[in-house]
Order: sequence, then C-alpha cells, then structure tokens
Amino acid sequence: MPDSVIVHGYRFSVYTRIVHMILRQKDVAYTAVEVDPFSDPIAEEHLQMHPFGRVPILSHGAFQIYETAAIGRYIDLAFDGPRLVPADAKRAATMAQVASTIDNYGYWPMVRQVASQRIFGPLHGQPADETEISEGLKASRVVLAALDRIADEGLALDGQSLSLADCHLAPMIGYFVQATEGAEELKSHSALSRWWKWVSDQQSFKDTEIQLPDQF
Repeated sequence: MPDSVIVHGYRFSVYTRIVHMILRQKDVAYTAVEVDPFSDPIAEEHLQMHPFGRVPILSHGAFQIYETAAIGRYIDLAFDGPRLVPADAKRAATMAQVASTIDNYGYWPMVRQVASQRIFGPLHGQPADETEISEGLKASRVVLAALDRIADEGLALDGQSLSLADCHLAPMIGYFVQATEGAEELKSHSALSRWWKWVSDQQSFKDTEIQLPDQF
C-alpha cells in the first residue's frame, strides 16, 4: 500500500493552491487538511509541522516538508507523471527565476495589497484601502513587466508545456485579476496575457479553483 499524501493548508492560500495544482498535474491522489495560519494562538501541532506557522506542509507517509518551492521539487521527483522541471539547464533556471520573482517581489503587492484589499476586505465588511491598492499596483507593474519579458522569451511561461513556474504563478494571477485594476494591468502585457489565457484553461488550474464565500 503506497504512503498517503496529505496537504496541510489554508483553503484561501495561493501557496496551498500551488501545491494542489502540482499534485493534480502529476495525478497524485491526496487528502487536504485545513489549517488556519491566522489563528491566534497558532496550534502547537501546526508549529510542530512548520516552525514558522505557515502553510502549506506536505506529508508523504512519515516524511514531512514545508516551503512551497521545496514541496514542488519533491513532488516532481517522488512521483510518476509529466516532469515539471525542464531537463534543459536554461529552462530549469528560468523556471526557478519565475518562482523566486513571484515570492520575493510579486506576492505582497499582487495578492496582499491589490487582491486582498479589493476582494477580502469587502467580504469582511471592511472598506478597501485605496492607498494600499495604489501602492500594490505600482509595485505589480514592475513584476508584470519582468514576467512578460520571460514569457515572450519562451524559456518559461511559454503557453505550451506546463512547469513548476506555471503552477507557482497561476494562483497569484488568479487572485490578482479578480480585482478590476489587476485585470486591466495584465491586459497591457501581451505575452503574459497569452500565457494567462492558456494556463487558466488547464484542468489542474480549474480543478483547484478557490471558492470565495459571499461574506465571512
């Protein structure tokens, strides 16, 4: 009997969705366990799995690992299915560059400033902070321009073969474009827009769609 695969994550987390998308792409059966990283205090059993109290965490039998990029690499090596890390050195390096760019420069402005303020604030009955949104859009433009150049170059985000770069970026853009301002910003980047049209039609992306409530 194969070791069970469990994803401990938060249902609204883009990083949890990245892992779900990778597992779907590799056709790996898994169980999702809900963990709220915003609970106060954070449960001790959660901190035992992740010393920084974040999500997601992957369990594969007795093995546990956290950090989304590391989880993605593990899944790609540990399971059969299409390889999500290119064999070509330049493509593999560019794939890693996309993930690092999003983590370091894209997540905060695109998700936490634009999407969270425009989408989650109103769901909580709170007015959106327009200053935060404006600052997030300004920072996002630099990120989108960089990713557009990568998509245009074609070593990653080529709109033909799905890699860990696509899985890492798609959930971020998925939140970003739910804000009207985010959708408009994406339209001005032609190569990235073509990629978005392609990746948002992939089954692994559709199957992991985050369902937002009418209100919290």
